[in-house]
Amino acid sequence: MVSLDPALDKDGVRLTVDDAVATVTLTNPAKRNAQSPALWRALAEAGRLLPGSVRVVVLRAEGKSFSAGLDRQAFTPEGFDGEPSFIDLARGDDADLDATIAEYQEAFTWWRRSDLVTIAAVQGHAIGAGFQLALACDLRVVADDVQFAMRETSLGLVPDLTGTHPLVSLVGYARALEICATGRFVTAEESVSTGLANIAVPVDQLDDAARDLAAALLAAPRDAVIETKALLRGAADRTYEEQRVAERAAQARRLRDLAGVGE
Repeated sequence: MVSLDPALDKDGVRLTVDDAVATVTLTNPAKRNAQSPALWRALAEAGRLLPGSVRVVVLRAEGKSFSAGLDRQAFTPEGFDGEPSFIDLARGDDADLDATIAEYQEAFTWWRRSDLVTIAAVQGHAIGAGFQLALACDLRVVADDVQFAMRETSLGLVPDLTGTHPLVSLVGYARALEICATGRFVTAEESVSTGLANIAVPVDQLDDAARDLAAALLAAPRDAVIETKALLRGAADRTYEEQRVAERAAQARRLRDLAGVGE
C-alpha cells in the first residue's frame, strides 16, 4: 500500500488517507491482530477522523491473519490493563453490560455509512470478531487462503459485534445458522460462491485487488454511488412497489442535480 503519514496509529490500528481513499490497517501481526476494547476504540476513532474527501475505505491487516478474533485475555480474571474484565462485566447490572457492548459495537457500525463504500481485504484467519469486522464492510476481497469462522457459539456466546445481520443478508438464514452454530471454517471458494466475498485472489495479489476495486468505485460520480447504495441497502425492507417508488425519487434527485434545478 502507499506509504503515507498516518492520521491515527495506536492500539493496533493505523489510519492513512490518500485523497478519496482511506486505509485502515490492523497492525499487530505478532498476535494475529487479536482484538481488544482498546483496538475497538481506535477503530471507532478512525471512523470519526475521516475527512469529507474520503469516498472509499479499505480495511486490511498486516501479517498472515486478518484477525484471530477476540484476545482471550479478555476472559481471564485480570482482563486487560485499565479495562474491566469480561468476568467483571458479567457480574454488573444489565444496563451497564448493554451500554458496554453498545460501545464496543461502535467500532463495527461506521463502515456502512451512506457516504462511504468500504472494502475488507481479508487473508488467512478471520475468526469471531475478525469475521464480524470483515462483515461490517460493504464489500470483501479475499485471499485464496482465507478461513472465516464464527466461533462465539462454540464458546457458549453469541456473535454480538453486528455481524449477524450482514451474514444472514449475504448467505441466507439456514447457511448463517449452520456457520454460526458449528463454528466451521468457510474457505475462499465457498465465500465467493455464496456471495460472502466478491472475489478471491492469490494472497500476494490481495492489496492490488483491493486497490483496483477502490479505483473502479471512484470512477462513478459520488452522489450517484451514494444514492445507489441507499437504494440497494433498503431494498430488502421494501416491497417491489415501494422499491419502484424509491427508485423514481432517487432518480428525480439525480436528474435535478445534474440539470442544476433545485428541489
